Amino acid sequence: MTGSTRHPHSGGPASIEPEDLYRTRPPWDIGRPQPVFEALATAGAVRGRVLDVGCGTGEHAVMAAGLGLDATGVDLAANALRAAEDKAQVRGRTVRFLRYDARRLAELGETFDIVLDCGLFHIFSGEDRTTYVEALRSVVPPGGRYFMLGFSDRQPGEYAVVHKLTRAEIEAAFADGWRVDSIEPSTIHITTDPDGIRAWLVTLTRI
Repeated sequence: MTGSTRHPHSGGPASIEPEDLYRTRPPWDIGRPQPVFEALATAGAVRGRVLDVGCGTGEHAVMAAGLGLDATGVDLAANALRAAEDKAQVRGRTVRFLRYDARRLAELGETFDIVLDCGLFHIFSGEDRTTYVEALRSVVPPGGRYFMLGFSDRQPGEYAVVHKLTRAEIEAAFADGWRVDSIEPSTIHITTDPDGIRAWLVTLTRI
């Protein structure tokens, strides 16, 4: 899906082309799955049809495919998707990668048992956030789950594009049609800081 490409993953609020963030390796592209998502996979929580939304270079979609699952990754950065396809091929994984705006997931006409979101939800605010959550609701059937890793309000400093998340705003965003199973302190690993980024790991079930 082409169209507005203002954010690293899916047309978010900042005036930046998503491809610009992948011309050199961005700090969140650590060359492996985020450890908390890898732990979910090891525990058997990643199952069925899996959507890696805002997939970047595809680590989590490739991880799901490595479990023998039907895996799809969506992003708006064409160069990141090319890297993801190359990665899947080198690792011998079958993954479908699509250039698609995450706010328009309903247009896929598909449903997924699991949605993995590393670093996408936290770019949205206001109407964009509402639209994104509605899009998620359209592709996750009752009983399906959404796992989100996003910047926490405990992280010091200010960051372009990213909105640091509070528990209250996460709960408010998913008040309709979701059960919040857990919101746990976590870490987003990055290449530029061994301590990583303070984050929330959010687990929700579609009801």
